[in-house]
Amino acid sequence: MNRADIAGVILAAGASSRMGQPKALLEYRGEAFVRRLARVMHEACGRVVIVLGYDAERVRAALPGGTEIAINPQPERGMLSSLQCGLRAAGDADAVLFLPVDYGAVCGESVARVATEAGTAEIVVPVFDGTHGHPVCVSRAIVEELLALPATAQARDVIHGHR
Repeated sequence: MNRADIAGVILAAGASSRMGQPKALLEYRGEAFVRRLARVMHEACGRVVIVLGYDAERVRAALPGGTEIAINPQPERGMLSSLQCGLRAAGDADAVLFLPVDYGAVCGESVARVATEAGTAEIVVPVFDGTHGHPVCVSRAIVEELLALPATAQARDVIHGHR
């Protein structure tokens, strides 16, 4: 699949109430998580959407140019609402890679590898030592399933259902 056909979605709308500051602004090797992830995702995806909610203006200030922003109007509903917001903003991309912003140290090689596998399966989930990780890549058909989930569901309901 061509890089231009893949959208990246970074979920950064949470309140980070236990952290005392937005997780998106935590640093890894001197770079804010959200900025680093946007850069890494841009290398593998034709476009990147950051979903913001709480502290949107503070997080927006840390973003590199060329990054699209989607605002989750109800971030208190949880991560699924942010994912659905990001998937809608990704438009008609053939595949979408997504991950929460707290995966700030994910390596570019992992993102590139998952993007390379886009189109080979409906869902691509990286695994390390038997544990599923991020980013997850989903096809257009799976995007539609995720968008149809009720507010009480979780994305893993769909992801695990397609194992």
